[in-house]
Amino acid sequence: MFLRFFLIASLSLWSLCSESQGDIYSDEHRKSAEAVAQNLWEWSELGYREFRSAQFMSDSLAEAGFSVELGVAGMPTAFVAEYGSGEPVIAMLAEMDALPGASQAAQPAEMPRAEVRAGQACGHNLFGGGVVGAALAVKDWMADAKTTGTLRVYGTPAEEGGSGKVYMVRAGLFDDVDVAIHWHPGDANQSLAATSLANKSAKFGFDGISSHAAAAPDMGRSALDAVEAMNYMVNMMREHIPSSTRIHYVITEGGEAPNIVPKFAEVYYYVRAESAEELEPIWARVEQAALGAAQGTGTRARWEIMHGNHSLLPNTSLAKLMYDHMSALGGIEYDETEMAFAQELKQNFKGRSVAIKSAEEVQPWRSEIAQMGGSTDVGDVSWVVPTHGVTTATWVPGTPAHSWAAVAAGGMSIGHKGMHLAAQVLALTAQELFIDRDKRDAIRAEFEERRGANYQYESLLGDRPPPLDYRGAE
Repeated sequence: MFLRFFLIASLSLWSLCSESQGDIYSDEHRKSAEAVAQNLWEWSELGYREFRSAQFMSDSLAEAGFSVELGVAGMPTAFVAEYGSGEPVIAMLAEMDALPGASQAAQPAEMPRAEVRAGQACGHNLFGGGVVGAALAVKDWMADAKTTGTLRVYGTPAEEGGSGKVYMVRAGLFDDVDVAIHWHPGDANQSLAATSLANKSAKFGFDGISSHAAAAPDMGRSALDAVEAMNYMVNMMREHIPSSTRIHYVITEGGEAPNIVPKFAEVYYYVRAESAEELEPIWARVEQAALGAAQGTGTRARWEIMHGNHSLLPNTSLAKLMYDHMSALGGIEYDETEMAFAQELKQNFKGRSVAIKSAEEVQPWRSEIAQMGGSTDVGDVSWVVPTHGVTTATWVPGTPAHSWAAVAAGGMSIGHKGMHLAAQVLALTAQELFIDRDKRDAIRAEFEERRGANYQYESLLGDRPPPLDYRGAE
């Protein structure tokens, strides 16, 4: 009797483990992912304006049996889609917003599209499409296998400078999640345990007094002078801050005409540092520079915090789990048409010297923590739930993010192939997380150790509401 029970139990376990290694990402899931990706690429909607994108993504999930709540955490384009019930709760993050001024056709030469002024230069169309495809695959597997637990998809708007995920974290929408997984487009296939730079931004406006610049200059107080004075002081700061700090700015308003002393001017600042603790005193000095510039020019300074993101909290256990699935799947191969596209693109775009064939490889596992130069609102998610994301080669190797070449590849089959690889990794990882409690416990234990026993999450945004107009008037 015992032997019979042992054999039945062993066969059941073997069946479960074999099932976890199966390819659950079907042609139908691929079609759904591509439909999302291509629509988001065509629409290229800016942060907090992703109305068609969010609706299409949430509708795709609702039609498959997910319950969907659109308009969460005070953001009309944020949504949470859920399938199943109970524990564990496995989350996938989906982004959707485009970048301003990045219009580009799906062509291997720089060729803006006349009908749109924005573009998916960070590949969020593929990000959203891949997550929807993966979620549909996992949902179908859960239904067939009668798997218990909850699969949740978070539609997160305005990653590019709007900190959409931060408002979702602040609203407690991740409080019951066991593990969160995601991915991001790139020019290589890799799973790195990595951290990022904390980031904070604001629009600094100065109010002056307008007058005739030639007939009555003494009556004017130039708001543009204040912007330039602030920029000069902040630029002098660069010598006296940690070398890993990054400060960028653009002058968004500088006056209307040279013969009118500008009554209003504005400069938009980003400040990045390795941690929130390092960032805050540097940010305070930037604010003091604004006040000093106003005092020195006889103007008035005011500013609005636009976004703020914590650095990523790495999780090596989760990163290795996702790496193992990616390594088993391998990289992507270009057909003749795609190779010709890639070769022509590289002739027009002087990127890094990276072999096109490297898209066929998965980069080796690295156990040390990597430091990324960018920032992401995924950072805030990672401090409240164990989180990791992989990168796949959706762009021609050597292509930097936020370039026209990234938009071009992301709107055609090269981008789609990288997206499908990411979707398979996400689907297989989620499947294993649902099945294997020991892996979930190991991931949670590392998370708790890295975060520290007494950690209390605090948003870098304070209690401000989402800046739904941060991209300006439509």
